[in-house]
Amino acid sequence: FTVQTTSEPTCLIYDELIQLNAPFLDHPHVQEDSHHHAKFDRCKGIEFDAIAPDEKGNTFFFKGDHLWKGFSGPAELANGTFKELDEYHHLGHVDAAFRMHNKDGDPLKDHDHIFFFLGDKVFSYYNHSLEKGYPLEIQQVFPGIPCHLDAAVECPKGECITDSVLFFKGHEVYSFDIKTKTVKKKLWNHLPNCTSAFRWLEHYYCFHGHNFTRFNPVSGEVEGNYPKDARRYFMRCQDFGHGAEHRKPRCKLDAMSMDDTGKTYAFIESMYIRLDSHRDGSHPFPITRSWKEVSGRVDAVFNHGDRIYIIQGNQIYIYKSATPYTLIEGYPKPLKDELGIEGPVNAAFLCANEHVVHIIKGQKMLDIDLAATPRAAKSEFPLSIADIDAAICDAEGVKVYVGAKYYLYQSPRILAMGKIMPVAHKISPEKFGCEE
Repeated sequence: FTVQTTSEPTCLIYDELIQLNAPFLDHPHVQEDSHHHAKFDRCKGIEFDAIAPDEKGNTFFFKGDHLWKGFSGPAELANGTFKELDEYHHLGHVDAAFRMHNKDGDPLKDHDHIFFFLGDKVFSYYNHSLEKGYPLEIQQVFPGIPCHLDAAVECPKGECITDSVLFFKGHEVYSFDIKTKTVKKKLWNHLPNCTSAFRWLEHYYCFHGHNFTRFNPVSGEVEGNYPKDARRYFMRCQDFGHGAEHRKPRCKLDAMSMDDTGKTYAFIESMYIRLDSHRDGSHPFPITRSWKEVSGRVDAVFNHGDRIYIIQGNQIYIYKSATPYTLIEGYPKPLKDELGIEGPVNAAFLCANEHVVHIIKGQKMLDIDLAATPRAAKSEFPLSIADIDAAICDAEGVKVYVGAKYYLYQSPRILAMGKIMPVAHKISPEKFGCEE
């Protein structure tokens, strides 16, 4: 259920308890335990205090007075990266952290800033430096949000109804509207107590113990088999996931696509990778993670309007392009019924602000007007380039992928009419998460 709240929570009781226990906290053995510098090993199973990416897409995992940079590597002291935190870090940890998404606001103010929460204080960092005037009381920046939080995560408009932040305290979730500074309080008893929360590649994760549970940021709904061990997905450990069984595919693409918002995907074997999400890093996922009805390899993918078209053999799937991707009722359908051609195809691409999709089938290109009824190939061009695996039209032109190389054409017309092969470029294994 949802309850509007305007009351300001207080930290008085907790602070009084801290003061009452101050002599105990001064005991040398307690200080030694709470400020120890022994490095943690996250592959042995750790309950993180907070997880947040910075403005460059580097993800930080926090535990006590240590942090990890990225999904591999050893722990290091947090005050080496976020120096000013140490002046207030007497408890040796942070309660929660998130990266602000506020493109509609003043971009110099807080978009892409990391906010840390400790007790009743909030710290704002950009480029790993504390912003002038911080720390502040949580109530000064996020009115209606309680202190001593468990977790926090940003939720951009389109994934939530408005640009928002979700704050977790026990089973209570406070949805904070960034623009109006209003709060909706929710009770998600079905979720575990989240000690940290993380938005990654448009999905939301509640971390608890060394496990995580994926949830819907609007309803809190959990779909799928959870919890799962974080060591298999969010870190590289010798006996788990990436370290034990992850195999990079060959640099041979099956399909590429880009929608009107710039979201760009590459499909390789039964996996896909988001290419425009440098703010979140990059990572291959099973195609069924986002398009659950599509199993195995795909032949071609393209976007038109608010739809994403996935061609597989003689079938075509059409999804709403807003996440989470939802299959349009009545699909998949035969490719012949939808586009007037038989499968399989090699590739497909559509240029921005156009309604003609270019289908590559063998060594010819078919042009199909998506605004026409019924749809059919209105023109056909022989191509000078063979064995095409994938193609995409972006701001640079038309990129045609063949094996581990790609060729850049200035336009679909030059691809269709050109007789001279352009210079071949190598696919970047780092960008596509593949190996040569």
